[in-house]
Amino acid sequence: MKQLKTLLIATVLFFGVNQAAQAQAKVAHVDISEIMGKMPAMIDAQKQLEKLSTTYDADYKTMVDEFQARVKKYDAEQATVSDKMNEERAKEVQDMQKRIVDFRDNAQKELQKKEQDLTKPLYDKIRASIQKVGKAKGFQYVVNADQLLLADGPNITVDVKKDLGF
Repeated sequence: MKQLKTLLIATVLFFGVNQAAQAQAKVAHVDISEIMGKMPAMIDAQKQLEKLSTTYDADYKTMVDEFQARVKKYDAEQATVSDKMNEERAKEVQDMQKRIVDFRDNAQKELQKKEQDLTKPLYDKIRASIQKVGKAKGFQYVVNADQLLLADGPNITVDVKKDLGF
C-alpha cells in the first residue's frame, strides 16, 4: 500500500513537472528606441531641449568670454595698480569663476529636469501602449529589443506605433 502511494505521488509529480515544462510563456519584443526616435511628440521635445541647450551654451560662452577678457586686462594692468587693487581684482576673478561654475552646474541640472519632465509622459504613454498591444495579442512578456542578444520572436513595434497613432 505504501509503495502504491509513493508511485501515485511520483506519477503526479512527473506529469505536473512535464506539463510545466511544456507550457511556455508567450514572449514578444519591441524596439523602444525606434518608437522614441520616430514619435512626433519626442521629436518636438528634443527640439525644445536643443533650443534650451543652445541658449544656455550662448550664455555660458558670454560669461567665459567676459571672464577671459577681464583676466587679460587685469594681467596687463597688474604692474601699474596697487596691491590692494590687485587683491580686489583677484577676488573678483574668483567670484566670476564661481558664478560660471554655478551657472554651468545649474544649467545641466535644469536641462536634465526639463528632459525628464518632457520625456516621462511619453515613456508612460509608450509603456501603456506596449502593455495594451501585448495583452491584445496574448503575450505574457514583452521585452525591449535593445537589450536582446537574439530577437527571433514576434516583433510588436509596428503594432505599438499604430496604437500610438504614427
